[in-house]
Amino acid sequence: MTEAAGGTPPQDWTPVERRMWQAFREGRTCDLRTGRAGGDDPLAGPAWGPDRTVRAQAVAELLLDGPPAVPGRVTALKLAGVRISGRLMLAGGTVTPYVQLDDCRFDDPLMLQECRIGSMRLVRCRLPRLDAARLQVGGDLHLPQCLITDGVRLADAHIGTDLLLNQLTVRRGRAARAFAADGLTVGQDVDAELIDFTGEFSLRSARIGGRLSLRGATLRNPGGRQALNAARIAVEHTLYLSGGWNALSAGGGSAPPPEDVTVLPFTCHGGLRLDDGRFGNAVIISRARFVLAGEQQVSLRRIQTPELCFTLPRAPEGEVVLSGARVGKLNDTPSAWPSAGRLRMTGFSYDTLPPLADFPLRERLGWLAAATPEFRPEPYERLAAALRAAGEDTEAREVLLARQRRRRETLTPAGRVWGWLQDITVGYGYRPGRAAVWMAVLWALGALYFALHPTPAAADAGGYRPHWSPALYALDLLLPVIDLGQDNAWRETGVAQWVASLLTLLGWMLATTAAAGASRLLRRGT
Repeated sequence: MTEAAGGTPPQDWTPVERRMWQAFREGRTCDLRTGRAGGDDPLAGPAWGPDRTVRAQAVAELLLDGPPAVPGRVTALKLAGVRISGRLMLAGGTVTPYVQLDDCRFDDPLMLQECRIGSMRLVRCRLPRLDAARLQVGGDLHLPQCLITDGVRLADAHIGTDLLLNQLTVRRGRAARAFAADGLTVGQDVDAELIDFTGEFSLRSARIGGRLSLRGATLRNPGGRQALNAARIAVEHTLYLSGGWNALSAGGGSAPPPEDVTVLPFTCHGGLRLDDGRFGNAVIISRARFVLAGEQQVSLRRIQTPELCFTLPRAPEGEVVLSGARVGKLNDTPSAWPSAGRLRMTGFSYDTLPPLADFPLRERLGWLAAATPEFRPEPYERLAAALRAAGEDTEAREVLLARQRRRRETLTPAGRVWGWLQDITVGYGYRPGRAAVWMAVLWALGALYFALHPTPAAADAGGYRPHWSPALYALDLLLPVIDLGQDNAWRETGVAQWVASLLTLLGWMLATTAAAGASRLLRRGT
C-alpha cells in the first residue's frame, strides 16, 4: 500500500473498502448485513449491489501488505455480509492477520495455492471454487455451511489443528471430484458432519491426527466409481460413517440429540474405498446407507483397526470386501451383511465378536457360507478361535463341525460316505458322546439277539470254557482292543456268525472315528 504506515486508505478505494480498511486496523468486524429476512442470505438470496461490494484486490492488499493495527489492537480481516468481486489471489503469499468471513459471497474462485496463513474461517459463504493445493495453515481452517459450486482442491495441504467442514455443500468440480484432498495432513480433527457432496470425495493418503467424522453426510458421485475414496488414509483416532444430527438446532456439542431431532443416516450413493487404511481406535459404520450400482463396492481391503463396527439396518446391494483386513474387535449385526456371492473376506482376521445373543451362531455360520462360495477352512478356524477366546468352547466345536461338513462336499463319493459315517456316529469327533450312545445301542441289541438264540458251541472243547454271557459276549465283540475272554471262547454259525462279524466291524469303526475325534480335540483349533 502506498500510504504511510497508519495513514489513510488508498484514494481509489470505495467507501465500503475504506470502511473495511478501518475495521481491519481495529480488529473488528466490517458488517454489511441489513438484518432483513432473506436479503442477507449469501447462498440463495438476491444479488448484492455496490453498497455491499469490495474488490478482491483490496482484500488481498490488506492480507498481504496491510496497514499496522491501531495501538492496543490486533489487525484482523473480519467481514460479514460482504460481496467480494474479482478473483482473490493469495497463492504463494503469507497471510499473518486472522481471517473470518461470515455470510459472504465470492464472484470468482478463491486461490490459496501454496499460501501460508495462521487461521481462516469462512462461515456460510458462497464460492465458485476453492483452490488451495499445498496450503499451509498454522491453526484451523473452517468452511461450515458454505456452498462451493465448482469443487474444492486441498491436495497436499497442511492444517495445523482442525479442519471443520460441517454442513458444507460442494458440487462436482474438475476431474469429477467435489473435494480433492489427496495427501492432506491435519494435526487434529476433521469434522465433516452433514456435508452434501456431489462428485468424488477423495482423501487418498491423507493423515489425520484425531478423528474423521462424516456423521450424517450425504455423498453422491453419479457415473463415478467411488463417492468416498480414502485409500491409504491414516486416522489416529476414529472414523465415523454413521448417523448425525444438526448440531446447531440441537444445541451443539457431542451429546446425544434431543428426542425431537431427526438423526440423518450417513448416505453414500457410490462406492466406498478405505483400502490399506490405518485407524488408531475404531471404524464406526452405523446408521449408514449404501446405494451401489454396477461394480461399486464397500471396500475395506487390508484395513487395520482395533475395532470395526458394522451395524447397518440394511445390507448394501453391492459387494462388501474385507479381504486381508485385520480387526481386533468385530462388532456387527446379521442385517449388515449381503447375501452369498457379494461378501468377500479372504484373509480377514479378527479377535473378538459380539455376544451370541446379538448374533446367533446359526446366522454366523450363514455369514461364513456367504463369504466362502468355494470351501476354505481358514474362515471357520478364525471363527472358532474367536469363540474359544470368549469361552464358547461348545460353539467353537460346532463351527469346526460345520467346517468338516463343508469339506465333505468337495470329496470323492467314497470320501463323502466315510465323512457321512463319521458325522452321524461321533460328529467328526466334535460330539464324542455320540460314540458312547451308539456303543450302548449296539451292545443292547447284540446282547438281546444272543440271549434269544441258543448258546453257541465252544471253540475248544478240551480247554477252558467261560460261562456263557450274552451281554459280555456282545461287549467283547464291540470292543476292538479289550479281551473279555468271550469272543474267542465260542464259535457262532449261520446268521449268528454274521451278526457277530457285524458287531466287530461296527466296533472298529466307532473306535476309529472316536480316536480321530480325540486327536482333533487334543490338537486344539483343528
